[in-house]
Amino acid sequence: MEERAETSNGDGALAAAFDFIPQGLALFDANLHLLRANSRYRDLLALPEIIMRAGTPLYDIALFLGRRGDLGPGDAIVLAAQRVQSLTEAPTTTTKRRGASGQTLEFQSVRQPDGGLVLSVLDVSARIEAEAALEKMNQSLERRVEERTAALTRVNIELEQARSKADLANRDKTRFLAAASHDLLQPLNAARLYTSTMIERAGGTPVGELARSIEASLSAVEEIMSALLDISRIDSGALKPTPTTFRLRDLMAKAQVEFGPLARERGVRLKILPSSKSVTTDRALAGRIVQNLVSNAIKYTRPGGRVLIGCRTRGTRIRIDVIDTGIGFNKDQHALIFAEFSRLEHGARMAQGLGLGLSIVRRLVSALGLTLELDSVEGRGSRFSLYLPRAREKPGIVDGDAQPREQVSNIAGLKVLCVDNERSILDAMEGLLTGWGCDVRSARSLRDIDRDGLLLGWLPDLVLMDYHLDQTSGLDAIEWLRHNVGGHLPAALVTADRSPQVRQIAEERAIPIVTKPVKPAALRAIISGLAGQRPRQPGSRTAESRASN
Repeated sequence: MEERAETSNGDGALAAAFDFIPQGLALFDANLHLLRANSRYRDLLALPEIIMRAGTPLYDIALFLGRRGDLGPGDAIVLAAQRVQSLTEAPTTTTKRRGASGQTLEFQSVRQPDGGLVLSVLDVSARIEAEAALEKMNQSLERRVEERTAALTRVNIELEQARSKADLANRDKTRFLAAASHDLLQPLNAARLYTSTMIERAGGTPVGELARSIEASLSAVEEIMSALLDISRIDSGALKPTPTTFRLRDLMAKAQVEFGPLARERGVRLKILPSSKSVTTDRALAGRIVQNLVSNAIKYTRPGGRVLIGCRTRGTRIRIDVIDTGIGFNKDQHALIFAEFSRLEHGARMAQGLGLGLSIVRRLVSALGLTLELDSVEGRGSRFSLYLPRAREKPGIVDGDAQPREQVSNIAGLKVLCVDNERSILDAMEGLLTGWGCDVRSARSLRDIDRDGLLLGWLPDLVLMDYHLDQTSGLDAIEWLRHNVGGHLPAALVTADRSPQVRQIAEERAIPIVTKPVKPAALRAIISGLAGQRPRQPGSRTAESRASN
């Protein structure tokens, strides 16, 4: 009796728990007749009490639902049979369908070892809606990502097109400025040569003073054009550094030749210490930096002051110092002096200019990856220190200073051949050189030299050659003359082309460059140096006779 009571109590507890399960549950025997179902099962399927009685076949429940339309359109008998088959054909199944109230119901069936069936049903409408919302959100996000990606792609394409246009515009601007510079510097060069001739012939007369004023104005125009062209080339990326290994003594010697006359003219004592040290960097651009620093030092040093240029070894680098006793400036002005079109008040009173020299220096130092230090005391002077990488091996090109060159102080009587495609420049050059006592012959091309027989019975001591000739380049023309007149023939390239490529080729061929507009003092120094290269031994007579044949 007690055991029967305990069993009855356990079944009652199980039945109560069965009704509290949130899923709808139904148990069927091996014949698929209903054994028990909880109230949640009845509610979810909206089944009447009569259908929920124990012993009701699963097929009858499915047929009731089919006739009510829960299983979709079609023959209810067929739909009921198909539904029973879908629930029982596999050990476990999971299916979904719409309920009578439009909710989404998920059915799971499990076959028992004895052939019975456990069927559960769950309202998954909220989950389905959440999944649908998530899917919609994902699609929206994917669409937005696609739209943003497409927009970003369009922007990138537009930016690339804009960059290409900007690069093209920069290249066009650089080519335009280069062409404009050359075309403008040509007549400017002729004008400076004419004014130099006037100055020498007029002396201290009022005409001479007027000519000096004209020359000063022409010098200012030249400086402005050169600075703007340099800035344009640097900013557009047209300047491509080409590192080479070279000795600094050539750079120092060039500075002496170029700035010695200017320093004497301004009453400044220029001292350049020789150096045998070698560095590895872009030779032309490093030379441009030194040129600007030395020019500034002389320009802003009062008469009687000193400018010193020297080199020191500092670890793996060589330091070039440009030291002056000029006006100097305080630390607060350090950044200001490197800005474009920026000039200190006391400096503007001493010299003309736009304040672009040190701006170019800053750009070149950055382009070459070098270091520039500055130390200055207002009223006492400045020191600019440029650090260059010390060469690890000997230079592959022997410097021209490896063999001493004789400087000729008196250039009177020298035979000079001038070649330039501009007749006005040739006339001005002839006038200047003739005033110095030189025997000058001129031509516009190699064809003119041959046509006019300029070399018949006349062998030049040196050649001043323009770079941009009509039929060929000046460098090739020099090689042609050396081949036909004599390989010893000294020559200099006179050009308005300031590109590193031209300078590099000229340096490789050991041909000095005189930039247009020509400075008479620098030209005279170049001529003196070239005259010192003339051979003294007999043999020129053979070359002359070869030129005459």
